[in-house]
Amino acid sequence: MTRYTPAELEAARDRLVPDVAADGLQVLFCGINPGLMTAASGHHFARPGNRFWPVLHLSGFTPRLLKPSEQGELLSYGLGITNVVARASARADELSADEYREGGRLLAAKVERLRPRWLAVVGVTAYRAAFDDRRAAIGPQERTFGSTRVWVLPNPSGLNAHWTAATMAEEFGRLREAAQA
Repeated sequence: MTRYTPAELEAARDRLVPDVAADGLQVLFCGINPGLMTAASGHHFARPGNRFWPVLHLSGFTPRLLKPSEQGELLSYGLGITNVVARASARADELSADEYREGGRLLAAKVERLRPRWLAVVGVTAYRAAFDDRRAAIGPQERTFGSTRVWVLPNPSGLNAHWTAATMAEEFGRLREAAQA
């Protein structure tokens, strides 16, 4: 694991992390926004305590545990990654309501252009803020973007103590089954 100095992490606030995306994916996963370690490394979900990569594997989406630096391999499995908000921050609570709404608008346009089968937003709070849907809960949503269905997944951040890796993997697995049906 690469170690970054506080100055390197702070400088990462200005970096954009490119999407891992292509037309017609099975599932386009959508994070809240890049953390500073993700921005510094250029790899999604790069913070060591983030459970995205282990849960992706435990749920059966990938045949082995991928490292963040191997994110490009997701495309071969029909998977991709983007974010609601492109701006990197140390914490999601640094984002404004306007950033979430604008991010939701841009995400909807991206999804309509890329046409994945499913958009999977990791974090119910981010989904609620981006799409002004206060009643959204974990699981499939009624909302669609063109032909793309939407599933809200638990936030894999290590700070999310409400979900274990095992219970997250169960929910990710429900999405995997729906995507393969």
